[in-house]
This record gives sequence, C-alpha cells and structure tokens, in this order.
Amino acid sequence: MYKVLITGATRGIGRAIAIEFAKRGCHVAFCARGEDAVKSFELLLRRDYGVEAFGFSVDMAHKVEVQQFGVLAVQRLGGLDILVNNAGMFLPGTIGMEEDGVFEQLLAVNLAAPYHLTRSVLPELRSSARAHVFNICSTASIMAYTNGGSYCISKFGLLGMSKVLRAETLGSSVRVTAVLPGATLTDSWAGSGLPADRFMQPEAIAAAIAACWDVNEYSVVEELLIRPLQGDI
Repeated sequence: MYKVLITGATRGIGRAIAIEFAKRGCHVAFCARGEDAVKSFELLLRRDYGVEAFGFSVDMAHKVEVQQFGVLAVQRLGGLDILVNNAGMFLPGTIGMEEDGVFEQLLAVNLAAPYHLTRSVLPELRSSARAHVFNICSTASIMAYTNGGSYCISKFGLLGMSKVLRAETLGSSVRVTAVLPGATLTDSWAGSGLPADRFMQPEAIAAAIAACWDVNEYSVVEELLIRPLQGDI
C-alpha cells in the first residue's frame, strides 16, 4: 500500500489531495495548524476511507518542527512513497511597502519548510520504487503581479527548488512535479465577491495530481499548470 505525506491538509487543496489518495487506499500522514482540526480530519480519513491516517499539529514556519514532523510521519507510515509540499501562506504587499518581517515569514512557510521537509524524508523516498514529490507552487511562480510582493518571490523560489530537485534525482526512482494552480476556491478568496464558478475547485487540482501520479514509471509530468476556464483573476 502506498504511503503519502501531505502538509497543510485540513483545508482547501491539501484536504482534497489527502482525500483523493485515501480513496485510492493510500495511507496518509499529514499536518496542519490547530489540533482539533487535525484530529477531526484524521478520524474522517480512517472512518470514511478505511486507511491509516496520522495527523500532526505543526507550525511550518519553525524549521525544527518541520524536520521532526518528517521523521515522525515516516516512522508512523513505515516508509514513504509520495510527498506533497502543499502548506503555504499568502500576505498581500509590495517590496517597497510590506511590513518588516513579511518577507522572512513567507519564505519560511512557502520555501524553507518544503526544503527542510524534503531533505528530512528524501532518503525514504529514494528507497521507494515509485517515489513522487509534488510541490504546490502557483501561477505566481511564473507571473509576477501587483500586490504579490514576497508571496510571488517565495513561489518563484519553490518552482526553482522543484527544478533543482528534479535535476538532482535524475537516475533514481524519484519523480518531481511542480503544480502551478491558478485561482482555486479556498479560504484565500473568502470575501472576494466573485461567483464560485469563476474559480477552480480543490477537487479538480487533486484529480490532476492523481493523474500525474498515474503516469507510468518511465515518464514524469515536470510541471502541471492549471488555470480557471475563463482565465486568471
């Protein structure tokens, strides 16, 4: 049975990904902030999909917590096949006007956390016959926009990390996919006033990721760019 580790999994895209792989019978370890939400989702995965599920409350801005999570998650799962670096944070702003500390905060969550977590579990992934790393980037990884500030910078960095990891794992069984979703109906867009059908659904992103996983072991989707049907918002 395949074993999956997902960050930021109690809401939005992360939650949809966890459910998608649980439907396939995969055992899931995940993290999020908020112990109540973690425990509730852990129980849901076990009850509704009959899989092993292990939830952890983790602050992704703290390096040591991230590293410990990786080690403990692999121990609980008894190995690892799929890593999904999904957890992220958005704060609007510009380079000239952002409050001091926003840059460091967004880089810590959106770039440093995936880096440290990947490093902590990479030996286990290398020992899997069908390993796959999915880094949830953004259209902001390839297109700078006004008021994107440090968020765009961090997501450009995550796409760069994906490219580096792909190059470093050539010749191994590890596949690496950078996922670049556009506007998706999650809490980040709450209060926007836009109709729901203007956005993509988290389940659509999860289904596309699963389709990348289904590609045979001799191929890899290196970048998955998904936008709403009517274009960017």
